[in-house]
Amino acid sequence: IALGTNSTATQNMIKGNNIQGATGENPVVVNSIDADIIIGPIGILTANSMLGEITEKMTMAISKSRATKLLIPYNKCKVIVAGVKNDTFQNYINEVVDYIKKIAN
Repeated sequence: IALGTNSTATQNMIKGNNIQGATGENPVVVNSIDADIIIGPIGILTANSMLGEITEKMTMAISKSRATKLLIPYNKCKVIVAGVKNDTFQNYINEVVDYIKKIAN
């Protein structure tokens, strides 16, 4: 399931894929409960990040979820992890895909 904080993000995630998508706070909160894996920029764990799109309810639901969280460094969230290489967002996405393939096997 692709969950976006805005409709553009959701549309980009479902584009070309046969998956369901939803947008906004409530879908993130509801679907975090049963998720196996949550993937997103590191800002999904910081309330009011990503230009205010990430709400406190979202961060709480994601944090409490038992899902494995694959976080992507994204300096625009104003959260910087020391020691993380400076790479392109696409390369981080590729690494996440590779990781998912490994744990799926």
